[in-house]
Amino acid sequence: MNKYTLTYKAFGSTAVLIEWQAQQISIDVLQDIQLFQQIILTELPEYIVECIPAYVSLTIIYKNKSFDQFVLALKASYQKHFNNLKQENIQKNNVWHLPVCYHQSLGFDLVAYSEKVQLTINEVIELHTNTLYTIYFLGFLPGFLYLGDLDERLHCNRKSSPLLKIPKGSVGIGGKQTGIYPQASPGGWHIIGNCPITLFKVNDEPPSPFKPGDQIQFYAISLEDYRQNNFSMAKSNNHA
Repeated sequence: MNKYTLTYKAFGSTAVLIEWQAQQISIDVLQDIQLFQQIILTELPEYIVECIPAYVSLTIIYKNKSFDQFVLALKASYQKHFNNLKQENIQKNNVWHLPVCYHQSLGFDLVAYSEKVQLTINEVIELHTNTLYTIYFLGFLPGFLYLGDLDERLHCNRKSSPLLKIPKGSVGIGGKQTGIYPQASPGGWHIIGNCPITLFKVNDEPPSPFKPGDQIQFYAISLEDYRQNNFSMAKSNNHA
């Protein structure tokens, strides 16, 4: 018996939406999605245009097959390899160490936010930097990272009135999530700091170095260090 029940739905004329019938977002579901994606890319490469993972789903854009034929092939691959969908088969992920300046000139919501969650500013910074966040998927904006595992004490509803322009690099908290705005854009998250590193470069290949399953560790820097901006993205291997 399979660990998860999967549903397969047509998503336009050349895409399949596979949904995991899981009760909650979890690392276990993420790993199952990652492993199934690896199987698909290995066994059915001639039919795949793109795979797009999310919290509890995987969208596959395909070619050269009808929807019914392709779904049968997907189901067969998942069933055939289900017993081999084990954590040790997952590709090694990276831990990215990213600097954040929590100065109030950059984290312009920090004071009001800390009052909302009834914590001091130092407590907010400590809790935000003490967590190792998992990247579940990328979206919303090119290079925007959907991170899990935000400390419950930092949970806070999004703003009732979003801003029309959040600066590039802004680090925000919205609901149960935290993240970095890779480009200037509208947004309704509480901005508590700014990361000086460019996370998405359209001319690079790939434009974003991050992938689902990678992890993010924030560390605090001073306003002076932020202005000097001598930082680069540092990473280490996650062998967990």
